[in-house]
Amino acid sequence: MDLENARVAFDALQKKICAFNHATALIYFDGETSAPPDTIDNRTQTLQILNEEIFKLRTGDETMEILGFLDENRNLLSVRERRAVDFMLRDSKKKSSIPAKEYVQYENLLAEAQDAWHRAREEGDFEILSPYLEEVFDTVRRFAAYCGYKDNPYDCCLDNYEEGLDTKTCEELFDAVRSELTPLLHAITEKPQIDDSCIKGDFSAEDQENLAIYLMELIGLNLSRVGLATSEHPFTTFLGSHFDERIATRYSRKDFTTSLYTVLFEGGHVLYDMGQADNLAYTVLDGGVSMGLLESQGRFYENFVGRSRNFINYIFPEIVDLFPETLSNYTSEDLYRAVNKVEPGLIRIDADELTFNIHVMIRYELERAILNKELEVKDLPEAWNKKYKDYLGIDVTDNVNGVLQDIHWPFGAIGYFPAYVLGNAYAAQITNKMRENIDLEECIDEGNFKLINLWNKEHIWKHGGLYKAKEIMEKYVGVEFSPDAYISYIKDKYTEIYNL
Repeated sequence: MDLENARVAFDALQKKICAFNHATALIYFDGETSAPPDTIDNRTQTLQILNEEIFKLRTGDETMEILGFLDENRNLLSVRERRAVDFMLRDSKKKSSIPAKEYVQYENLLAEAQDAWHRAREEGDFEILSPYLEEVFDTVRRFAAYCGYKDNPYDCCLDNYEEGLDTKTCEELFDAVRSELTPLLHAITEKPQIDDSCIKGDFSAEDQENLAIYLMELIGLNLSRVGLATSEHPFTTFLGSHFDERIATRYSRKDFTTSLYTVLFEGGHVLYDMGQADNLAYTVLDGGVSMGLLESQGRFYENFVGRSRNFINYIFPEIVDLFPETLSNYTSEDLYRAVNKVEPGLIRIDADELTFNIHVMIRYELERAILNKELEVKDLPEAWNKKYKDYLGIDVTDNVNGVLQDIHWPFGAIGYFPAYVLGNAYAAQITNKMRENIDLEECIDEGNFKLINLWNKEHIWKHGGLYKAKEIMEKYVGVEFSPDAYISYIKDKYTEIYNL
């Protein structure tokens, strides 16, 4: 094998992997949005074949030969080529340690577990999901051992979503949540509560969709390449490359801000994806490098921008036009305070900016305990309910509003939850650095997202997977990771709102 042939083969291999991922993502998107309820077996049949091929492409002898040859000649490769080889070697070595038959069985299990999750929610019965969930956690634990994480399988899970992240770092992050944000929550609950009646009413899905489109265009999404759908659990799907994305939101007839902030959050994900350099398309470096960085962009547009007084002032006239019967007797300041109301609740995706971190911490503690065999899956509902009482002071009314509310575990995304709080911390640091270069508040006042998006693109988006998240934050954003900026942001903001 010569270098030029190896390069051509590696390029073709990456394109083929992207094509298969495109197909599986479309099947997933269909299953979560519009597929009829009794089509799971059909999708599973197709996914089994596709996942077998993906596994072969990532771990087969020909692939390992190409990667090995390029790695031996890495001094002759470009920066992008070296990183792509390293990126794929890391993934291929992990996957190749797993028996192919077990990997394919696991992918089929996840499709079945997601279907069981939907049925369990419909019937409010955790027992429908429990055996699938137990098998998912058992498999993840076994796969972690194959990859060399026998003593601490949770570190393997964390590393899958944020390279280098481990339990020790997570504990430092959540220690800050426990020690700083929990007392702040207690102080707020002793204050008179904010009136949020301006966001309550009867809002049609059509009007909320119009608001969603307005917001997507406002923040700079290219709607010729971004689709909008609805799903029980909102998400964003990356289809084959950063040239094609889908957002799935959820409309609540009683509260239009449910979709408003879902669209801003998922819109941040899409901006991150679509802002990546075009020469990364159809390579393993397309789609970003880190769930923490991905979540930071969602949280930046949802909270640091979307819940700011400046942003609410800007969009208020549009909201009044869409919902005049509800909003015409209120001011933008009323809306600002309403969307920043802090109130412990049952549902994570509906949580306010402060308590959201506690929702995530609960899930982090539970999934870590299960993987470390400190908690059994069958005892999850009881453990879940106890933590909600201990941390948030509320009683869980039923499993649908409790342990069955998230699809992450049936989807196999164990170790993902910490990325949400990590993303919050990243977002605070990114916002502070951005203010050193542009007048962020003036941009928001004018609805000018061009400068904001350009800054994010130059410092974060365009790099895709070229560098590790830590390298992007230190070299291109210009900060070393710390939760301090986020803690200060939350404390300052809510001290002012609640006059603490």
